[in-house]
Amino acid sequence: MATTQEPEHLRVTYNDVHNLIRDSAKKIAEFKPDMLIAIGGGGFFPARVLRTFLKNPDRKGNIPIHAIGLSLYESLPGMTAEQIGAEVIRTQWLGPESGKLLLGRRALIVDEVDDSRKTLHYAITELQQDVERELALLPESERDAKRTKFAVFVVHNKLKPKLAELPADIPYYAGDEIEDVWLDYPWEAQDIEEHDRLAEEAKAKKRQEQS
Repeated sequence: MATTQEPEHLRVTYNDVHNLIRDSAKKIAEFKPDMLIAIGGGGFFPARVLRTFLKNPDRKGNIPIHAIGLSLYESLPGMTAEQIGAEVIRTQWLGPESGKLLLGRRALIVDEVDDSRKTLHYAITELQQDVERELALLPESERDAKRTKFAVFVVHNKLKPKLAELPADIPYYAGDEIEDVWLDYPWEAQDIEEHDRLAEEAKAKKRQEQS
């Protein structure tokens, strides 16, 4: 009987994520986002760290962080086995007037990983539809000025065939491009010291192999 091979794991530390965001922030700043939309739960920590590096003395206050909840791989009440990994489920949104909130903004959508791209595709599509519904209520002469500009930032982009696409005119930023490995993020670890120890052990082994 054939055994299923355990996928290769890459343990990512808080410092790893922090440094990737720091190194990406200068390029992201060129987009000039005035709101961050974190996809929960993996986008929350990256969005908060990114806001630190996007601070601008010309701006009054911090860039606001808003949250949306989307689930692709998580088992939720009422979901079938077929839905898990195949269908994006909305668990939280910007509110009943999300289109009004988005009008005229430069919104950066933040997530931890671009895997199949289904989640990002869903987020962009649904948010754009919210904006279009709100624009339709405005005089045609005002619509272009109020149209929301979107961009995407992910900490990791997996180099694999995607199951969905993003609009070509949307700026896309990735902290790192990686192979299709299983990512273990620190906010998912129960024993953070053990997580960091194993991450450092893997890095040391890789350094030894490359020397």
